[in-house]
Amino acid sequence: MKQFFQKTTLLFFILFLVSCNFTESIDIQDDGSGKYAVEVDASGLLAMGGDKIGDKIGLKGDNKVLDSVISFKTIFENKKDSIALLSPEKQAALKGLENTVMHMKMDPNKKEFLIAMNSPFEKITELQNLMEGFTVLQDLKKSKTSQSSKSPFGGGFGDNNSKLSFSYDGKTFSRNVELIKEKQVVADSTGMSKMLFASSTYTLKYHFPKPVKSTSNPEALFSGDRQTITVRYPFSEYMDNPEKLNLNVVFE
Repeated sequence: MKQFFQKTTLLFFILFLVSCNFTESIDIQDDGSGKYAVEVDASGLLAMGGDKIGDKIGLKGDNKVLDSVISFKTIFENKKDSIALLSPEKQAALKGLENTVMHMKMDPNKKEFLIAMNSPFEKITELQNLMEGFTVLQDLKKSKTSQSSKSPFGGGFGDNNSKLSFSYDGKTFSRNVELIKEKQVVADSTGMSKMLFASSTYTLKYHFPKPVKSTSNPEALFSGDRQTITVRYPFSEYMDNPEKLNLNVVFE
């Protein structure tokens, strides 16, 4: 389990040091079930010496082509003895990740590096368990985390001082970011963080079983049937002010 955490931590640490495009998507069905997914396009990394990434995450040989699906449930089952040593609260939080599947695809020859995490849910409130599971992963690696490893998942892979939650009742939908502690400003004399994140984007793409009547974000884009909305922000802006992507939706 330690090796899994180390490699996963290293991978996300690398991603958050370079220009990446993040897409957070939710697809809700008529019965309220659905799928939550986060996709990361880090193809730009391969143009910045990314050929060495394969070595760092354990790939062998010269090809360095990766197309792998990782089931958190299988990993946790294989490491159940190690998990049993955690507190009951942390064990329960990790259980919220059991249905999560991560797909990693890297091909240096095609300059392609994609990561997708998918989590099905029966009710959208289950996403809170998912976020708590990511919080535990964050805690387990916190001692080796740097300021540069921030991520958009409040209480998740990194820390932007916020807590993310969702709600859906068939009439309305909300994405709410709550600041949980005072933001600590760390000086960046080189401006490197802003440079790295300058070309990165964070996109929300949500699909609903019925047309959207109105949304709180005036910059939201609608599909032709008004059942899908898309909101895009510069990644650096979102990290500085995660509440910018708060969203309230009313259905027809």
